[in-house]
Amino acid sequence: MRTLVVVLNWNGVDDTLSCLDALDRQTHDDFDALVIDNGSVGDDVARLRERVEPAGLASRLGDGAAIRRDAGLAEHLEIRREGGDTAGSSRPPRNSETLGERAARVTLHEEPENLGFAGGVNVGIRRAMAEGYDAVALLNNDAVPDPDWLAKLDEALERTGAMVATGLMLRASEDPNLDGTIDTAGDAISTWGMPFPRSRGDAPYAMPAGGPVFSASGGASLFRTDLFRDIGLFDEKFFAYFEDVDIGFRARLAGHAIVYDPEAVVRHKIGATSGRIPGFTVRQNFQNLPLLLVKNVPVGLRRMIVPRFVILFTMMLAKATLTGSAKPAWLGLIGGLRLARGHGLRERARIQSARRAHPSDIDAMLTHDLPPAQSGMRKVRRALRGR
Repeated sequence: MRTLVVVLNWNGVDDTLSCLDALDRQTHDDFDALVIDNGSVGDDVARLRERVEPAGLASRLGDGAAIRRDAGLAEHLEIRREGGDTAGSSRPPRNSETLGERAARVTLHEEPENLGFAGGVNVGIRRAMAEGYDAVALLNNDAVPDPDWLAKLDEALERTGAMVATGLMLRASEDPNLDGTIDTAGDAISTWGMPFPRSRGDAPYAMPAGGPVFSASGGASLFRTDLFRDIGLFDEKFFAYFEDVDIGFRARLAGHAIVYDPEAVVRHKIGATSGRIPGFTVRQNFQNLPLLLVKNVPVGLRRMIVPRFVILFTMMLAKATLTGSAKPAWLGLIGGLRLARGHGLRERARIQSARRAHPSDIDAMLTHDLPPAQSGMRKVRRALRGR
């Protein structure tokens, strides 16, 4: 499939350059790369411009490879939104610099401000849809894919007919106890309403076998563009965190399949971007979890999921309050409730009215237990059971 690989950069140019070097080694050759700078400061854009030259990724196309540095993507994409769907028409870019005769292999797009993960990747998805790509691969700038990563994901989609394919993400860390352990093998969600990365912290030999998975990590997955035409793009109200679970949930509700292939491997520096902002992760977690459930949990599963979620979420809030994260946690909760009451309920009406999957289909994909990381809640549950 003809694929556009989208890489977001936000003040992380060193990681982005390493990511591009890894893309240069991909065995799958039917792809272009779009680097989106998400409002970086400093010399990120200048260094990326230097990288996006014929000596870079496009060098393997031979002499005369064309590189386009596009600072005006919005001007040549005519976007129409109706109920979350996005359509576009393809016209030649008006603000671009062509350095040869062949089509661009790598494009640098510059945003004046940080659109978040969801807003940033949507720029790339709109472009892919407008220019006739079959698929979009989303790749974190702090992730380094193995040479056959994209080829394996492409094969998984072709083999299964699924709409989304994700692979095995391993941790890259200076801590020898963490380095090489599993970051995620696809995302799951429990009957307690809590998403979690499968197999996080496990050794690679303990990785799950390939097959269906509830959702795919937005940091290293391949999506057919037809999925976005059907269910819409990433929800930009999430900004960052759980937007990938949201789109996976929406895909599942629409009856689409998501698969995991352990042979599609990337190595990921956890939190290399979000870790730069104190309290950011805590705030986004408490803001986005209520929005995720309000939008997506079908009526037939609310009685099982919602009471459990309230208990677990309350315990998480108490823990954050007692361990020095009270401010971002409560700010996130307040913001999340506002979003859920307005945007969340409006989106729920749209999503549930278009639902093609039965609640039992969703239930079959849930993990019927607490998330692995909830050790405190497990202790409480054992105490209540008297053992």
